[in-house]
Amino acid sequence: MSPRARKSALTAHVAASVGWFGAVAVFLALAVTGLVARDALTVRSVYVAMGVTGWYVIVPLCFASLATGIVSAVGTTWGLLRHYWVTVKLAITVLATGALLLHMPSVSRIADSAAAPQWTADDLVGLRTQLVVQSGAALLVLLGATALSVFKPQGRTRYGQRTLLSQAPTAGRVPLR
Repeated sequence: MSPRARKSALTAHVAASVGWFGAVAVFLALAVTGLVARDALTVRSVYVAMGVTGWYVIVPLCFASLATGIVSAVGTTWGLLRHYWVTVKLAITVLATGALLLHMPSVSRIADSAAAPQWTADDLVGLRTQLVVQSGAALLVLLGATALSVFKPQGRTRYGQRTLLSQAPTAGRVPLR
């Protein structure tokens, strides 16, 4: 990948990842507001907004972060599976994407219920609490992925070690055990 393409891919990845993090922070704020607010109109509005935010902001940013992260890793010397921090970050992103997709039907359910005329502020309290807990946990997971990107802990995977050895000059090479 050319330096310009590499920087463009990294920019897209950082923008998508920061957007995902920010959107989840907004989702958490909405979830807390929906749980503690007493005004029925506010509560209803919050859950309808959460449905829109989840499907039209968080899910696309999640997939954009995953796709641009893969492109950035494959197109740079970091590689997708050469360093533990990249591999762990990929695993976190894939698992977070899966968890999000499993979680979104619950968001749709509460958003649809809140939009119904018979909604009351006491409906689905257990699910409303679950939204706060899950979005808080998601924020911590995304913070962990961000920390991996910033600190880049040392360590190559076995594949990364083999790749490094295969690219090194043959003179004076010592095999790893």
